[in-house]
Amino acid sequence: MTARLAVLCGGLGGSRFVDALARAAGPEAVTAIGNVGDDVEILGLHVSPDLDTVLYTLAGLLDEERGWGVRDETYNALGAAERLGGETWFTLGDRDIGLHLVRTERLRNGEALSAVFAALTEAAGVRVRLLPVSDDPVRTVLSTPGGDLDFQTWFVRRRHQDHVLAVRYVGAEAAGPAPGVLEAIAGAEVVFLAPSNPFVSIGPILAVAGVAEELRKRSGPVVAVSPLVGGRAVRGPLTEMMVSLGHDSSAVGVASLYEEIASTFVLDPADSALAASVEALGLRALVLPIVMVDPERRQEVGRAVLEALA
Repeated sequence: MTARLAVLCGGLGGSRFVDALARAAGPEAVTAIGNVGDDVEILGLHVSPDLDTVLYTLAGLLDEERGWGVRDETYNALGAAERLGGETWFTLGDRDIGLHLVRTERLRNGEALSAVFAALTEAAGVRVRLLPVSDDPVRTVLSTPGGDLDFQTWFVRRRHQDHVLAVRYVGAEAAGPAPGVLEAIAGAEVVFLAPSNPFVSIGPILAVAGVAEELRKRSGPVVAVSPLVGGRAVRGPLTEMMVSLGHDSSAVGVASLYEEIASTFVLDPADSALAASVEALGLRALVLPIVMVDPERRQEVGRAVLEALA
């Protein structure tokens, strides 16, 4: 199937799904719109973890076993920083730092984040169009019993052990979509919500002005893919967040979060018994294998999803 495909994505699940579609439909057919709510400054460097994971995955550089960073990485710079008293709770490998150095310099020279990523993807040989949802700062903040925490402090420094009471997206109300974002959503034959955490990966994207509205205006399909399989996240703390934020920790619970903007919901065969409950929400339910941990499986997953929508 050759089509214009737009994917709202973040995190490892999002990067794997973008890769699956690129392998099945060809990379030029895919525009990935990535979360910037996780962006952080570490040791003076601007880091875009979600977008970088997509970039590394598509470039064949990702450390697939860890699910983040570059494979065969070394940590000489971080070790030196630690010995000199620098904070090193956020792991930066030597090759990874090279990317952050280039991005930080270009941002400080006045380039927009979207322009920087256009240059980075070209330099990495990535043919998927990779857009940050906004060039403006949006930061995910989690309310916990101990107070508010920015995403990286909660997720990395504190190992997402704090009970999450609420999530908000600071700056989203003033942020505008990056050039090409709304056009990609409006012009796509299919828009996907990747199997990413709906609160900390997809939520910051939808919070940017105009994005959710553009999805609601579409006459074509908006397809959400479940990040839960058998009631558990393939990776990450989503199951616990669903419970703490008052939602059913199942594929149906995720589908209910998207019922106002999606038309179709894809769930794994492990959750096939939930298809009727998904359809009771007014969504078309598709039951397809969606576990993509093995890179060799991704083309098969992408092809199956596209064929089911054809």
